[in-house]
This record gives sequence, structure tokens and C-alpha cells, in this order.
Amino acid sequence: MKLKLISFIILLLVQASAFADVIIVKGRVVDAQSKQTLPGAVITIPELKISAITDPNGEFSFKSLPNRGRFLFSIEYVGYKSLTKIVDLSAGTPLVFELQSSIIETHEVVITGTAISANNKQNSTSVSAVGRDGLLRQSTNLIDALAHQVPGMSQITTGPSISKPVIRGLSYNRVVTLSDGVKQQGQQWGDEHGIEIDQYSSDRVEVLRGAASLLYGSDALGGVINLLEPLTPPDGQIKGEFLTNYSTNNGLTGTSLMLTGNENGLVWRARGSYKNAYSFKTPDYYFPNSGFNETDLSGMIGLNKSWGYSHINLSYFKNNIGFYDPEPANGLNFLHDDGTPFTQDEYKSRTLEYPKQDIRHYKINWDNNFITEGGNLKVNLGYQKNQRRELDGPDPSLFFDLNTYSGDVKYYVTEANGWQPVFGASSDIGHSLNKGSEFLIPAYDTYGVGAFAYIKKTWDKNTFNAGIRYDYRKNKGKGLVEDGEAKFTPLPTNFRT
Repeated sequence: MKLKLISFIILLLVQASAFADVIIVKGRVVDAQSKQTLPGAVITIPELKISAITDPNGEFSFKSLPNRGRFLFSIEYVGYKSLTKIVDLSAGTPLVFELQSSIIETHEVVITGTAISANNKQNSTSVSAVGRDGLLRQSTNLIDALAHQVPGMSQITTGPSISKPVIRGLSYNRVVTLSDGVKQQGQQWGDEHGIEIDQYSSDRVEVLRGAASLLYGSDALGGVINLLEPLTPPDGQIKGEFLTNYSTNNGLTGTSLMLTGNENGLVWRARGSYKNAYSFKTPDYYFPNSGFNETDLSGMIGLNKSWGYSHINLSYFKNNIGFYDPEPANGLNFLHDDGTPFTQDEYKSRTLEYPKQDIRHYKINWDNNFITEGGNLKVNLGYQKNQRRELDGPDPSLFFDLNTYSGDVKYYVTEANGWQPVFGASSDIGHSLNKGSEFLIPAYDTYGVGAFAYIKKTWDKNTFNAGIRYDYRKNKGKGLVEDGEAKFTPLPTNFRT
């Protein structure tokens, strides 16, 4: 069945490519005062996930853009102020972008996590954007990196690789994390594990502080963390990236290798990452068995054509974390159960002992943006499998297995006289099982559906937003009888907002 589905998806992509018209859009990037061309400037269209670079003559071209629609262009060049501009592709005239020189490189940040992509100055929602450099600063995980840079955001952490986001006091199931346009679905209620996403995989992160429930549902009451993948390179190019870092406290080593390419609109990307750390050290002593290791694999293949784009994303995340909670002897060292002290070699061993945690997350999603006569249609379908094992020995004592299917559809009506309407609907189905010998929470099924309408009006320097949303959720907690005693009673619940 899975092979048939994959074959059907590939057939759709091939057919769409065959019947698409190739539209070439050309332009130049120049200095606003001298009018001299600027070679090496980067031009991106975030909504279409494509980019281009100006040649030695300061010229650029996009070979496969739609022949209609208004899109936000972002232009960046070292030593100049970044520029964002809405371009109507139906005009058909060559584009000329004029950049203002500046000693301080100010950035007109493009925000895509809101209902309509726009310059951050035109958004009524408070949003902070963290670029690639910020994400690669010394930290043990993605949320740790964000918590030190975004005002109003902190973290709940119970270990070097365990961080849960907190936005203005709200966390767990009140903050949504988006990756490849899909809500990350794991065991959000717990604080013994972090967000199952590769720290190196994102090119930029947007943090929406405050309620974003209109677009993403009631679980976005606290805010949204929108992780944006790297844009595909210009047509005909292949790019690579190699990253590595080291931390002296716990010997943390991190390595990531990425390759991405674009050949006539056929785009692809592959990344592999690995982290490893031994026990961390406090001012007085090492904390035994507090190391971790993490393995991440991800890939993308798709098409960028004049009708829009269609990408298939896959990812695999595995994190092993050591647990230990003894009392130090004399405040200087820890003892084994037999009373012997830990040695220096044991503290710096990268082999985890029991008890430990094994977290795995598998995800596949199909991300689409189709350009239509009156606007554009975005469709994102996803499947995720989240597994959390806690082991005191070879067999897990706690074993949570969560399978989630999700669908999200949004239709953006073409702007007219400053009015930009958006309509959307989303649905998800979750099925959680307890497969271990101990039971912390009941097994459950959850079903959710929601729909919204949103409108934005822009005039001069003013922006007006309004919207309405309806959500329905059904949760079914399953009963459990153990040794003749009811451990959990059935708990069916329904919510409407």
C-alpha cells in the first residue's frame, strides 16, 4: 500500500511538471546612489522556497516562476540594508532592486509563520527571528539556543539535551513547534525529554510570542516556534555544508553534513547529524551517567515549477539519555551501589549505563503550494511516529508509542485593493499505546478538526487584521485493569472552541 501511495505521488509530480509553462523572470540589483550593479546579491522568494544569486553583471533570473500573482521578494547584500518588496509577476517587466549602503546591516525580516508572509514591520503579532548564526551558537539543543536569544522565551530543562520551550509562562501543550510546516507531535506533556528535531537542520526560526490560536488551533495559546528549512539553491547548483562544534564541560561533539541541489526545478536535500557527550561537570564534581548521544537523518525531494512547488520531507531522530540520581559522598564524588567510588574514566565514558531513555521520532510529510487563477492553495499532509522508552534493563519499563496523521489546507485569495483573505482547515488523528510493563498515563485516541477565516487590510503604514476560528476535539482515554485493580478508568472528553 505504501509503495502504491509513493508511486501515485511521483506520478502526480511528473504530470504536473510536464504540463507546466516555464516562465523566466529577470532583473538586476544595483546601488541606489551610484547605480552600479552588485554581483553576489541573494534574492529569495520565501513563499515559493526558491533563491537566486546575481552574476558578475549584477543580474539574476528565475526560470520557473508563475506568470501571475504577487509575491514578497527579499534581497540581501553585504554592506547594504536588506530590502523586501512585493512584486506583481503579471507585469512582465524586468526587475530592478536598489539597495542602500549601510555600515550597519539592518534586516527587514520576512515572517512566514503568520497567516500571510510579510515584513515584520507589517505584522501585528510579536515575532522574533533567529538566523543561522544564532542557531549555531554553543548550546546543547535547538530550544536551548533560542531561549538565550529570544525575549519572552525561556526553557524547562532537566538535562543537557532536554529542553521544553516556555513562551510568556506557557509551555507543554500550549506551545506549538512547526517543522516543514507540520506540528511536531510527541509527548508534549512531559519534561523528561526535549523537542525531537535536529538543531542543525533549520536555516532560520521564527518565534511568535502570544496567542496564535487563530491559525494553528487552541494548542498555540502560548505561541509558535516555526522552524524554516534552508531554501533550495539556484538552478544548476549543488551546495554542501559541514558543521562541527565541541564543548569542554561534558566533551560534547556535534557534527552535521548537508548536500542540496537544484536541476531544472528538481530539488533535493540530504543531511546527517550526530552528537555525543559524556557526564557533565558541576563546580564540585561530575554527575555520573548524565551523557547523551543523538542521531539525525533527514531528506527532501521535490519540484519547484511555475505552478508552485511540491516537496516530500523525511526525517529520523534518535536520542539516548542517561539517568542517575544518587547522593554524592562528602559532596565530592558519587558511589556505586557496592560503595566503590566512580573513577575519572567512568565519568568520561561515552557509553550510557542503565537507567537511560531512548527517544525516536519518524516523520514524513508532503508540502505543496499550488498557484491558481485567483490565488494559491497550500496543502500539507503528514505522518509522525513518536516512541519514548525508559529502560532499567534491556526491556523498557515505560514505552509510549504515538502515531499521528495530520492534514492542513489553506487558500490565499489574491490581494485586491489592500485586502488579503485567507481560508483554512486542519485535522489530526492521534493513537497512543502503552507497550511497557509500567503505566504512567492511559493509552488514548485523539481526533481534532478546525477551520478558520482571516482577512488583512493594508493601507499606507497601517495594517488591520481580523479572523474567526472553530475547533472540535475528541479525546478518548482508555481504561486499564491491572491485577484485578482499575488503574485507569475510561475517560471520553469533547471540546469545542
